[in-house]
Amino acid sequence: MTTLLISDLHLHAGQPDIAHGFLNYLETEARHADTLYLLGDIFEAWIGDDYLGDLERQVIDALKRLSDAGTQIYFMHGNRDFLVGNAFADATGATLLDDPSLVTLGNQRVLLMHGDSLCTGDEEYMKFRAMSRDPEWQAQILALPVEQRLELAKSLRLQSSDANTQKADAIMDVTPAEVEEVMRAHGVTTLIHGHTHRPAVHDFDLDGQSARRIVLGDWQPGSGWEIRVEDDAAPRLREFTI
Repeated sequence: MTTLLISDLHLHAGQPDIAHGFLNYLETEARHADTLYLLGDIFEAWIGDDYLGDLERQVIDALKRLSDAGTQIYFMHGNRDFLVGNAFADATGATLLDDPSLVTLGNQRVLLMHGDSLCTGDEEYMKFRAMSRDPEWQAQILALPVEQRLELAKSLRLQSSDANTQKADAIMDVTPAEVEEVMRAHGVTTLIHGHTHRPAVHDFDLDGQSARRIVLGDWQPGSGWEIRVEDDAAPRLREFTI
């Protein structure tokens, strides 16, 4: 049994190298996996299932081929693609996954998250997150014409970029106390997430038990990150060439 987990590709037409690498990954590495978890921010922006550009169509078609070949695909929303909906899931054969979700990987229970909800020190972002996950707010956005949604997505990206340049690094990373609280609440000693673009394996003590937080990296031209679980082996964080 092989399980793969990836996040933070931020796919968009302006980075064709990453898109090509991902499409190749789906036809090669993922084709040999039993399960593929997409843990958010797969797309740089997703304005609704009713708008598909060439790149989005290519990704949907590739994911459908993968699911048809027998690989189970799970998709968790990130802070960029929180408007991915049921039509996307139906078109790709993927299953939408709650954030957080408790799964079994190998022989252990593991908590999967995108990771943005752990960054509680960024109060400004947490307010936006609460708003953007509100079903009523999402319905209002999806009711807008496509052109307005495209402009809104562009505006939000610019605002986020400008705001992040003014924030201390620690604010944009996870809050350790929140990590511990979430893991404690779900009764796990292993947490996997993305979002922060800080790939690492963090070992720590949680109420007298050895605990581990594994952080996925973001994909860049030429390189990608995955977590690979083979049979009952422990999850392994890996950077690879795309």
